[in-house]
Amino acid sequence: MTQSLRAENYLLRQANSLLSAENLAFKERMLLAQSRVEALLEQFPAPEAQATPDDAEDLAAADDGAESTTPHDSEATQ
Repeated sequence: MTQSLRAENYLLRQANSLLSAENLAFKERMLLAQSRVEALLEQFPAPEAQATPDDAEDLAAADDGAESTTPHDSEATQ
């Protein structure tokens, strides 16, 4: 029984070591990706002003109007 538990403990320690190394590699990749995204975001110009809820409603209304002018296929035209 003791030998079996020691063998299992050894395997668990190996797996833990591998997972820790993998976790470290993932953290490094995440930091690299974060720095790349931040560099990309810095290339965008700063927004001039925050959009207000009224602006969002105006945009939505304009989009709805654009959609209604597109022709739709009906059963009569098919």
